[in-house]
Amino acid sequence: MYKHTELQTSYGINNVALVKGRPRTLNIREMISEFVEFRHEVVIRRTQFELREAEKRAHILQGYLIALDHLDEVISLIRSSSTPDLAKENLVNAGWGLSEIQAKAILELRLQRLTGMERDKIRNEYEELQKQIAYLKDLLQDEDKRFALIRKELLEIRDKFGDARKTEITYLDDEVRIKDLIKEEDVVITISHNGYIKRTSATEYRSQRRGGRGLSGGKTRLEDYIEHLFVASSHHTLLFFTEKGRCFWLNVYQIPEGDRVSKGRAVQNLIQIPLDDKIKAIIDVKDIKDNEFLNSHYIVLCTKRGVIKKTLLEDFSRPRQSGVNAITILENDHLLTARLTDGNCEIMMAVKSGRAIRFPEENVRPTGRGAIGVSGIEVDDSQDEVIGMICVNKDDKSKTVLVVSENGYGKRTLVDEYRVTNRGGKGIKTIQVTDKTGKLVGILDVTEKEDLMITCKSGITIRMPVNGISELGRATQGVKLIRLDEGDGIAAITQLDEESTIEEAREGEGPVTGVLPAEPSPE
Repeated sequence: MYKHTELQTSYGINNVALVKGRPRTLNIREMISEFVEFRHEVVIRRTQFELREAEKRAHILQGYLIALDHLDEVISLIRSSSTPDLAKENLVNAGWGLSEIQAKAILELRLQRLTGMERDKIRNEYEELQKQIAYLKDLLQDEDKRFALIRKELLEIRDKFGDARKTEITYLDDEVRIKDLIKEEDVVITISHNGYIKRTSATEYRSQRRGGRGLSGGKTRLEDYIEHLFVASSHHTLLFFTEKGRCFWLNVYQIPEGDRVSKGRAVQNLIQIPLDDKIKAIIDVKDIKDNEFLNSHYIVLCTKRGVIKKTLLEDFSRPRQSGVNAITILENDHLLTARLTDGNCEIMMAVKSGRAIRFPEENVRPTGRGAIGVSGIEVDDSQDEVIGMICVNKDDKSKTVLVVSENGYGKRTLVDEYRVTNRGGKGIKTIQVTDKTGKLVGILDVTEKEDLMITCKSGITIRMPVNGISELGRATQGVKLIRLDEGDGIAAITQLDEESTIEEAREGEGPVTGVLPAEPSPE
């Protein structure tokens, strides 16, 4: 109903305002600018009015003070005058410098104001008015003080009226949300190199033995191939990180569903990614409104030139349709991958030439979304670059490091074989790179209970159990994982929970956590 009818409708707001007497359509910045200019004009006109009134009152008080200084003469002059008009004229011409307004005010002065206490009040009021007049004149001459006054008044309004919202916008008890109509299940998300995305039930992929030919994982156009492949729950939220360091949001159930061999839909139709940008990493978040989870987890970002950056997940909890900056990318660099951590991990980064580095996550201090980051691994060769990053929990001894080369060779190695060093170093050998194996293209942290899914540039996908991959030393070249046709190569690797495709999703259990694919070789 929501999708195919006008049951839910969005309305545009036409921000038309009178600007200097003429109607104009304003954007938010222009609205704020015009409002500030309006407040500035209000302050000037109000100050001018208050100054006129203060000067009028001060002029009368000055006449009172003159009359008090010549009290006996004033009383005698008034008593000798036959009419009020004559008395006023005599006061003006008496030589004390009184104006007609002051003379009239003196004649209307009540006798009780002539007592000593009342006379002091008149003098005090006159002195205060002189201070106010000086302040008002200074305010009219100093623009900075006027803007400071505007800010002060706006803050007072905020403090007086800016109370917490007294109503809550929520769904009715009998109202059905779109999310409630979506079955919660584990799905395989695939994104092609040219930006076509789809979701497929994980049960459509069957397990094969190591060295098999694999299944077709999706029809692609000429020179296109599956670049990202991972598992997520249909009720989760995906964070997309692009090559230029932007972050976008999308609910899993909003991704179009397709079968295993379908092409999918252009991702630009779902999120506002510029045509000159592309998705490089995806993070699967169970509940983007869970404040406890948001403030205890981090997003770790890595670029192809070895820059690493850590930012609190809470900084990415407010979705914007146009996306937000996740990291500042330097020239000749781009974002490679992103990982979700709990702050207690060890980070491993690997480069194409076969080196890897391992260092504690606390060596990377958290920074804001717009920061550049720090050096994670040294990449001094212009032909070399980072191909992947993993984050391994210090207390998890079940993990092994899986590396895969572009010609289909791979192996598993114990994490402890990689010594802990400081970030920014060259690292140590993680695979023996030869002409037979090709360059390193992927690195993952896996357990024996998981399956490995390999996707080729041709679209062929093979799935095999991780425990069927040999556990070898750090400096070996590995074993053949998949037979590749001539001209083909590895495009993406990812691990899957073995039980996620053998059994149906069980009620009450948490969904499988999605993981990130490795960066495909550009060769």
